[in-house]
Amino acid sequence: MQALKNILQYYIKFTTVDIFEKIKTDKGNLGQYQKEAHGYFSFPKLEGEIGPRMRFRGREVLNWSLNNYCGLANHPEVRQADAEATAQYGLAYPMGARMMSGQTSKHEELEKQLAAFENKEDAFLLNYGYQGMISIIDSMCNRNDVIVYDAEAHACILDGVRLHMGKRFVFQHNDMDSLRKQLGHATSLVQKTGGGILVITEGVFGMAGDLGQLDKIAELKSEFSFRLLVDDAHGFGTMGATGAGTGEHFGVQDQIDMYFGTFAKSMAGIGAFLAAKEEVCDFLRYNMRSQIFAKSLPIAMVIGLMKRLELIKTQPQIRENLWTIVDALQKGLKAENFELGVTNSPVTPVYLSGSVPEGTNVIMDLRENYNIFCSIVIYPVIPKGQLLLRLIPTASHTLEDVEYTIKAFSEVRKKLEAGKYVASKIAQIS
Repeated sequence: MQALKNILQYYIKFTTVDIFEKIKTDKGNLGQYQKEAHGYFSFPKLEGEIGPRMRFRGREVLNWSLNNYCGLANHPEVRQADAEATAQYGLAYPMGARMMSGQTSKHEELEKQLAAFENKEDAFLLNYGYQGMISIIDSMCNRNDVIVYDAEAHACILDGVRLHMGKRFVFQHNDMDSLRKQLGHATSLVQKTGGGILVITEGVFGMAGDLGQLDKIAELKSEFSFRLLVDDAHGFGTMGATGAGTGEHFGVQDQIDMYFGTFAKSMAGIGAFLAAKEEVCDFLRYNMRSQIFAKSLPIAMVIGLMKRLELIKTQPQIRENLWTIVDALQKGLKAENFELGVTNSPVTPVYLSGSVPEGTNVIMDLRENYNIFCSIVIYPVIPKGQLLLRLIPTASHTLEDVEYTIKAFSEVRKKLEAGKYVASKIAQIS
């Protein structure tokens, strides 16, 4: 018997893989570039006052890589509100989750303001956007429900859908025929399970910058029974006549059953919210695990967010300045025959052809010789042979910034097409 145990232990020892051993050989799609990329292409350090011009590795750069659409990060009234709230309350208050000990009248006040701004009955504050979306999906859908979602939905949606215990169907990006087909499958299924259907899409797709077809999706409600959840992280504060988002832009805000916005983009803050019917928000307050078991947003941030929202509502010139820069940048790039894809939002993707090493050399040239800092997206996020330079214009940029950037991009493209950036592997930065 002991010999059998020894054999079994030997077998287990030498046939079981140590999970730490796996990561030595499989570092992941992006992690494979860690040695060469860390600190420069990935995890770069931008220093100084937040704005169009910051410091990177000791030099001033023109920065097109900040989620600060409305330029509120360093707005004097925002800085004052943040400072005064922090001085009064500190960063720890309130201590605990909202349900237990983290509730304040300021949290409730911001929720009321957001609900009114989004023309919904109620709103529920969330401490983070990414985990908030995952938890919304988890809370609203059980194993009998069916989720139908856009193929190019953000990672937070994909991760939430993957955790769903029931059936899910994906429709081709912004393809209404594909959505109609999947809704047909979903309808047949819920007639057997007794569940419901949740359609999830985005208002503004953050990589390509195109808009979700919210008006056309809303029209399908006359054919199918479903609820609509819209992630409008990039649309909140930037889209629509008042900045209320992509639903306002299309005139279908009333058809969005759950409107999800974040504070990390136009509001230059942290956290998120869901605006919906009062019964939906109340349900989430008592069932959303990421909020029940996680600390409430600090009250200093909540007070600062109210100031940010006030400025978005009362100073339309902020959004007007943003769109002046967006239009100048995108029209100027198109005039120079740059490919911007299908964007019709502030997100400005510039598509080029080249290998991963060529792309990293393009970025190095822009940063080292033109003092322009922007983000690059490469394979496997996009197909092989494609490079994507992603620019995020803000209300704080100037037309001079735009003119200089277009000129620099034109020069860099000529070098790329002439083969000046060809290399066998990405550069290793010291």
